[in-house]
Amino acid sequence: MTDILVYVPNSGKHAAEVLTLGRSLGDVSAIAFDDASAALAGEYGAVKVYRVDAPGADDYFVDPKATVLIDLARSAAPGFFLLPSTDEGKALAARVAVALENGLLTDVSGLEADGTATQDAFAGGTIVKSKATKGFTLATVKAGSTEPAPAPGSPTVEAVAASVAEADQRVRITERVDEPAGDRPGLAEAGVVVSGGRGVGSAEDFALIERMADALGGAVGASRAATDSGFYPHKFQVGQTGTTVSPQLYVAAGISGAIQHRAGMQTSRVIVAVNKDADAPIFGMADFGVVGDLFQVLPQALEEIEKRK
Repeated sequence: MTDILVYVPNSGKHAAEVLTLGRSLGDVSAIAFDDASAALAGEYGAVKVYRVDAPGADDYFVDPKATVLIDLARSAAPGFFLLPSTDEGKALAARVAVALENGLLTDVSGLEADGTATQDAFAGGTIVKSKATKGFTLATVKAGSTEPAPAPGSPTVEAVAASVAEADQRVRITERVDEPAGDRPGLAEAGVVVSGGRGVGSAEDFALIERMADALGGAVGASRAATDSGFYPHKFQVGQTGTTVSPQLYVAAGISGAIQHRAGMQTSRVIVAVNKDADAPIFGMADFGVVGDLFQVLPQALEEIEKRK
């Protein structure tokens, strides 16, 4: 089978999706810089793990890790090299592509055995088929494009020792701030997401969206219109310029369905839309739609949910 290299950050569902996609193409050799990432690789079917020990690598921007990835890609000569489409993943992939003079595909939602990639262009309005014409298939994988499927095994582990070269010390990370974890699941990995839009009307009224999310055990999201209006923090924005989500259930309340928002949630398994405007674009992709005032519809839904608990 084809050899597949996968960079595995300690990022839960997204990393699991990339490993699952890689496994569908061949035998996965994972690159892990910590024990949690190595364990995740084993849980999702990697047959080999390059366990990298690079003291001080996290004190700098991506350059130290990029050097390791470039060396491993050069020696392994894989058929595919896959990374998550995160800020870090794209930065790493770009450096690998430049160093190896290799083609690069970003934000792919699917890959075929011959290296043909599927990409969503123009906020999901156009589907593109593309293929790297030089080198192996180097690609970053869009979040939510693959359903993660565990395949626990006992991969062989190869220890890789690396040091941080002076050339990789150009950008030092001076501070990291971890936001306190709340009681709700993370937006990108939640099985249920309840999002509010401009139709919610105010920051105070977003309490109803939070109540709905809590009743369903889900995360709270918001449209760009809502975050730009100051109704909810920007870090909860769902869409092309926010977070891409792919939950089992997505509830869109007071969201018209602008194309940039749809691009960030269109792969959700079931989409429920609540909007007063029967012509709102969101209804064109919803599995279930309710034309009505969200301040009447959601309280009734909450009442029924409480009855069933």
